[in-house]
Amino acid sequence: MKKNFFYAAAFAVGLAFASTACSNNDAPQPEPIDAADIDYTSENAASWNNYMKAVVTLLRKDASDLYDYWAVSYKGGESYATTFKNHGAPFNSAGSCVQQVIDGCVDIANEVGETKIGDPYSKYQAGNVTEALYAVESWYSWHSREDYSNNIVSICNAFCGVRSESLISGATIDKSQVAGKSLYTALVNNGQQELADNTLTAIKNAYDKILAIPQPFRNHINSEQSLAAQEACSELSVLLKNQLKPACDALSESVLSPVVANYVDVVVLPTYADLKTKVGTLYEKVNTLAANPTNQAFKDACDAWITAREPWEKSEAFLFGPVADQGLDPNMDSWPLDQAAIVNILNSGDYSQMEWSGDYSEDSEAISAAQNVRGFHTLEFLLFKDGQARTVD
Repeated sequence: MKKNFFYAAAFAVGLAFASTACSNNDAPQPEPIDAADIDYTSENAASWNNYMKAVVTLLRKDASDLYDYWAVSYKGGESYATTFKNHGAPFNSAGSCVQQVIDGCVDIANEVGETKIGDPYSKYQAGNVTEALYAVESWYSWHSREDYSNNIVSICNAFCGVRSESLISGATIDKSQVAGKSLYTALVNNGQQELADNTLTAIKNAYDKILAIPQPFRNHINSEQSLAAQEACSELSVLLKNQLKPACDALSESVLSPVVANYVDVVVLPTYADLKTKVGTLYEKVNTLAANPTNQAFKDACDAWITAREPWEKSEAFLFGPVADQGLDPNMDSWPLDQAAIVNILNSGDYSQMEWSGDYSEDSEAISAAQNVRGFHTLEFLLFKDGQARTVD
């Protein structure tokens, strides 16, 4: 997830959804509607449906491009999977690839603890309650807790060389699921059993502490459980950076090369394939909804959104390579949204505001503006309200 800063725009700007049926300037005008409170109605349905279709079309392309970059070809050459497994540029060894893997795990552990949970917590503690609410990712769907725990699963998958939430979701850790060609096993086989077990325990602790936060997170931002989850994520991050990374750096190339290959083939590629497939299903459900809006169609699209979120959140431990260099992370997952700009697009029908071209730069204000009105969370805003599927007026 790329973190942006649109809190002020998100809650300080109230915009009207103007009716196009009346052009008489003397006629009564609709009262301004705060962007967060806008509803799907018969008056705005056509524009709303078109916007949903435009957003999910771009989302499907981004998910497809991401998979193809890794599995087929990147920048006209070999696939990124081949480059990474062969330790090609910018990587010059299996060891440097593993350092990238661990760095990705550190980054998402920090982001979950410090930003996704910690930022709203700090704002709430400072008395900025409304700002804290808008800092909560996935609050329209009330799916925040699950997003964050899936981020921790992405760390577990990277460390254990498998795609399995059940490895850490039970009462105890199921080590029987750990891959033979994984960082965990490499450590165990090279005299680092205690560190391997401590790392896995820290991963499970962060996972458990996040899911111990009462649901929905947006209603329990300043809870003791939220603070405990922050602390667990911090402990995990410190362990990964200060203990796991140097320990893995000491392992030989012959030990690490098969770990890198397994990581790509068993974790990364299947995760991105799953994302592509499930976003494809989301695309179908949104288009069905747009063609025939019903309460059931809204619910089906919401269910498909939640299903498609899972592989994305479980990929956030490996936000390097094409997903970062091509701006696909913020294309798909920028947060917070610019709600005022979203309503402007609903009013204007100018869907070109979602698109950008040229080389990606995270410093480009124009690109950031486009990314803040597309992706998973814009679609979430259009599908959900207060944790429920929107309804047809």
